[in-house]
Amino acid sequence: MMNPKDIIAKRVAKELKPGNLVNLGIGLPTLVANQIPEDFEIYFQSENGLIGLGPYDEKNMDKDLTNAGGQPVTLMPHGMYFDSSLSFSIIRGGHVDVTVLGALEVDCEGSLASWIVPGKMVPGMGGAMDLVTGSKKVIIAMTHTNKGVPKIKEQCSLPLTAYRQVDMIVTELAVIEVKKDGLHLIERHPDVSIEEIVKQTEAKLIFDDVKIMEVS
Repeated sequence: MMNPKDIIAKRVAKELKPGNLVNLGIGLPTLVANQIPEDFEIYFQSENGLIGLGPYDEKNMDKDLTNAGGQPVTLMPHGMYFDSSLSFSIIRGGHVDVTVLGALEVDCEGSLASWIVPGKMVPGMGGAMDLVTGSKKVIIAMTHTNKGVPKIKEQCSLPLTAYRQVDMIVTELAVIEVKKDGLHLIERHPDVSIEEIVKQTEAKLIFDDVKIMEVS
């Protein structure tokens, strides 16, 4: 199987449209920028005050510019930077088209837990709470399980980042849409059966016409 993170990033990229303002969370979501065709005009934002982030490129990173996770980034020719107050005005004002975040857990109602494991030291929630409530569409990009333990739950067991804000979940195994009546399995990895996905998902899945993910 292709690298799981690359599968996820490639599939998430298909949800983005030219002209979109998109916030990519730290970690796996940053890989989405590498999957955008050159002729697509997508504007990637980092909540610490950047718009116009480029692909992940170690050779051309600007060490004086970092994303919200403190990682050096590349900036496109049209890129700009500004203070956090303006950045969060953009987010809270509803101007972000899509937010792509990782998560520790997502449940059947579209609630997510992404920021803390009890008993472990973490820097804080960051802008996640604002992003998932202020964006027009929220996509969770994460591996399907954590060492075999399902991350798609009937109910989140960890402290919530937001309640009922997730629109789509993309894993290396499946694409799942969150609707009012539950989680709809709409795509599966070509090498993975529906039965295998159900087995690795704690929450109940609704499925009828399940398509095949493009992974090559």
